[in-house]
Amino acid sequence: MLSDIEIAQSVTPEHISKIAERAGVPQEYLEMYGNYKAKVDYNLLNDHPHEPGKLILVTAINPTPAGEGKTTTTVGLADGLRKIGKNVVAALREPSLGPVFGIKGGAAGGGYAQVIPMEDINLHFTGDFHAIGAANNLLAAMIDNHIQQGNALGFDVRKITWKRCVDMNDRQLRNIVCGLGGKAHGVPREDGFDITVASEIMAIFCLATSISDLKERLARIVVGYTRDDQPITAGQLHAQGAMCALLKDALKPNLVQTLEGTPAFVHGGPFANIAHGCNSIMATRMAMALGDYCVTEAGFGADLGAEKFLDIKCRLAGLKPDAVVVVATVRALKNHGGVPKAKVTEENLEALEAGLPNLLQHVDNITNVYKLPCVVAINRFPHDTDAELELVERKCRELGVDAVRSEVAARGGEGGMALAEEVVRLCEQGDAEGRSASTFEFCYPDDASLAEKIEAIATRVYHADGVDFTPNAKKQLAQLEDLGFGGMPVCMAKTQYSFSDDPKLLGAPRGFRITVRNVKVSAGAGFVVALTGDIMTMPGLGKDPAAVHIDVDETGKITGLF
Repeated sequence: MLSDIEIAQSVTPEHISKIAERAGVPQEYLEMYGNYKAKVDYNLLNDHPHEPGKLILVTAINPTPAGEGKTTTTVGLADGLRKIGKNVVAALREPSLGPVFGIKGGAAGGGYAQVIPMEDINLHFTGDFHAIGAANNLLAAMIDNHIQQGNALGFDVRKITWKRCVDMNDRQLRNIVCGLGGKAHGVPREDGFDITVASEIMAIFCLATSISDLKERLARIVVGYTRDDQPITAGQLHAQGAMCALLKDALKPNLVQTLEGTPAFVHGGPFANIAHGCNSIMATRMAMALGDYCVTEAGFGADLGAEKFLDIKCRLAGLKPDAVVVVATVRALKNHGGVPKAKVTEENLEALEAGLPNLLQHVDNITNVYKLPCVVAINRFPHDTDAELELVERKCRELGVDAVRSEVAARGGEGGMALAEEVVRLCEQGDAEGRSASTFEFCYPDDASLAEKIEAIATRVYHADGVDFTPNAKKQLAQLEDLGFGGMPVCMAKTQYSFSDDPKLLGAPRGFRITVRNVKVSAGAGFVVALTGDIMTMPGLGKDPAAVHIDVDETGKITGLF
């Protein structure tokens, strides 16, 4: 059995100019990075306006060690749509080096449903993340230099909220002391690092709609506070111009291809458990402009990525999905039902039925909270039995949605044709209850208070009994409301493994409360972040990180990447 990287390396990709031609990108807007990847100038959207195509969101159940295959399904669905004669463009996130070298591995899909060149995409790609890290750290350097040069803005060094970042899992950098060594080396203070994908620059990058919007958002970043708790922004440091210069080329979406030659934009990649978890608005709009169908994804389970896609990205960008795909696997549902990973390949209808409420709650949220049409994609594995698959299908039908078996990992686009047919039906006709893009609703209104928005997500999406705010979080909420940030949407930072803030509560738990321990504003991104449980913005490597299994031979061929 071939590994993902071996499958990717067995396919000869088409020249990127041919993919651009297939997507309808004029050559003058194409900036090639070698033969198989290119950037597309964002001015294409202004110079050649197009009627937007249908928007399809792919999300999933809460992830487990057994795996769900959300990106694989997204790629396979795009290939399946193309096989049934549709003009389709995919819009995916860029992988972070942290998970690539950590526990998760690559993020370019799997099996015969991948975007290529997968080695480049999973590693440095076109340098976007390096540019984001450089812009972030330039701002950090300017903050400390401003303090060193007299601190005219009156920073309270205990209240600097801007952290440095690096795109690597490095727990050693979570909490540091910097500026040591005497007066010439800076002002000593406590600091820390976030992983680049959790930085506000990444969120801004993905939510910006133009170069001008990007610069304005960068200027609004709150980097710290004065002794009397007045916010200080990047604009007051005059940092936005230089930061924008670093990000100018990165803002252009990256064009690649699937194994079957379907055009795909891979651009931006904030974590969905600690950021908003979606690819860039720029890439999504470009894919919608060039394709009659745009297939995109949101990170982790629908309680995180899809909630943020719908409540943050769609709200800020004016998008309305035409259909939602919720990906599930029989083995993951059995894991949610209490079966350990080592035994998920064995038929166990009792455990499957116990784990199914996790899937059904996600589906119910999509259809009854957000009022969108939905289909379940059962990402099929060879050990799944007919009895297990039929149980999932029956339970979904009882909830009023179809479940379609997807075999894209094994068969590519051909294995996604049935799913593609159902997605087209939902996009064109809506569901039996009349749900469509026109019936889409947010989880909470703009004019609710920040606390009310958090409570709405917790009770309506997570099905918690309520929210407990620590005294510190209450103080922060009051301060942010007073400073005028109360109208912003909320970005929940929460474990991806559970609807709750406890990663051990699997399935669809009840009788729990969400604890919010910290609240901060990402004024440039345009949302307020609520941190729950023990969530961290800088991951660490595990005992056996993926990095120890990756190698390259004398010809430059990479092995062990995924």
